[in-house]
Amino acid sequence: MKNLICCFFISVIVYSCSNTPQYNDPIPPHDSFKLESKLLNETRVINVWTPPNYKTSNDSLPVLYMPDGGIVMEDFPHIANTISKLVDNKSIDPIILVGIENIDRRKDLSGASAVKADEDYCPLTDGAKDFRAFITDELMVEINSNYKTTNKTGIIGESLAGLFVMETFFLNPDTFDFYIAMDPSLWWNDHYLERNSKRFLKNSPSKTTKLWFAGSDSETISIHTNNLAKTLETNTPKGLIWRYSDEPKEQHSTIFRATKEKALIWTLNTDTKD
Repeated sequence: MKNLICCFFISVIVYSCSNTPQYNDPIPPHDSFKLESKLLNETRVINVWTPPNYKTSNDSLPVLYMPDGGIVMEDFPHIANTISKLVDNKSIDPIILVGIENIDRRKDLSGASAVKADEDYCPLTDGAKDFRAFITDELMVEINSNYKTTNKTGIIGESLAGLFVMETFFLNPDTFDFYIAMDPSLWWNDHYLERNSKRFLKNSPSKTTKLWFAGSDSETISIHTNNLAKTLETNTPKGLIWRYSDEPKEQHSTIFRATKEKALIWTLNTDTKD
């Protein structure tokens, strides 16, 4: 019975992902290049958006990394246009956006799982470990070598990409300075990250770190995001500034667009206290 229920929940999530509304986001001016990855044994397409005055300025900028960062049927145009708007109206300071185009997102964005039913949705083999190493050991080196960057970095993602964001935060909070996760798939591996969050949170970041996450009306996700928020209320590690946005009026397919601006504004403003 437990496996049957789990399969049902997974089928609902797969259905919601495959029926996400399609948007005709204009493609902003950006750079695009291919990066040969020895760690992934693949050639990855990387898209980079920089603010309009980037080329005429000597300023170095923070970098926001984004899985699901392709141009077609992915979220790079959507987030790049949002950041451009927020920079233009001075809601946030200028920042560079780096999008990683997908090849096999289900492999890249999921960690290991001991739940056999999870295999209906993603491999159980911890592809996230290699994908994380690709970002930190290959992609960051490439970006820092070719763009004017500071040492401040962040990552943003939704659904499976949100799971990857949260896993990265829990396993090694020093990887990024800020983390943004909309409707992270915390049900993965029998909600392993959420179940063990108190233990993970003992691994305090060595620098000031910000975490923003949100949960929609999806019961398979919101139960875990709400539980995680409760855990954080009494187990916030030193150096972590966090905020949870409970969004019961939003669906899994709408929460990214519904919360993107407030997530970016809260996370990227240095005077945020809580």
